[in-house]
Amino acid sequence: MPPSEHELRLRERLSRLRNMPLLGGAKLSGELERLQRQLDRMGEEPTDEEIWRSVELARNEKRPYTLDYVERLLDDWFELHGDRGRADDKAMVAGLGKLDGRTVALVGQQKGRDIQERAERRFGMSNPEGYLKAMRVMELANRLGFPVISLVDTPGAYPGVAAEQHGQGGTIAASQAVMARLTVPTVACVIGEGGSGGAIAIALADRVLMQEHAIYSVISPEGCAMILWRDAGEAKKAAAAFKPDAAHCLELGVIDGIVPEPPGGAHKDPDEAARLLGDAIREVLDELADVPGDELRRRRRARFRSLGVFA
Repeated sequence: MPPSEHELRLRERLSRLRNMPLLGGAKLSGELERLQRQLDRMGEEPTDEEIWRSVELARNEKRPYTLDYVERLLDDWFELHGDRGRADDKAMVAGLGKLDGRTVALVGQQKGRDIQERAERRFGMSNPEGYLKAMRVMELANRLGFPVISLVDTPGAYPGVAAEQHGQGGTIAASQAVMARLTVPTVACVIGEGGSGGAIAIALADRVLMQEHAIYSVISPEGCAMILWRDAGEAKKAAAAFKPDAAHCLELGVIDGIVPEPPGGAHKDPDEAARLLGDAIREVLDELADVPGDELRRRRRARFRSLGVFA
């Protein structure tokens, strides 16, 4: 069977990296190894049914959320609250903790388990106050030299009237601008739903990962179906068309790597899912640890400015 376009792209990136001179002492071996492992794991193109299965798994109500991973990965976790201006948005979690003895800042969306918590956290859909809280913690981490980890799990930013009155769109843009300016290592992982501006607001990182059955897109399948066919029931057809699954996001270059999940999905074995996620995050932080802050910022900006540009 001839190699797929995805495989050819990965092999082309491998070739370029192998021929690239080391700049400023930067180490490329980690990137080379990561790409090689992705090539080794590649299977056949996901079918439409497999794509929709990823949508269902990403939304599974038993799937681990941000605080489930915090509990399993971080020691001495201390959650910070409020935006120092208006309110504390419980849809956004932010705080400091230790990952294998290394102090990190973590921000992420939290959906909630029962009806009361879901209402309180608005299914992980943040108001501007949530993004302001995340920015406050990221800027604190930047001053103190702590790496930033963000866990993305939201259908999108909250679409309420008050959110718009408080500057939802501008706050999302400001959050991206803050992440673009950071001089500490940053890693983001989509652990469930990565929906629209609500997701990218905390995902402008040095490395963007996705769990195997997560989804990442500019719009939900139902929203896309309503626009194209005026029927949310065509969501499965829409998902097959714009392909929000991890394999296709990697092929598009929107993400840098896929974090494997336990058989059947992360909800089947949250402890193993956390171990796999933790391994991926540690690998990225180790890879970026020796890169100077100005170089991290330069590479990050160049990467995101190149997205969506076609020759």
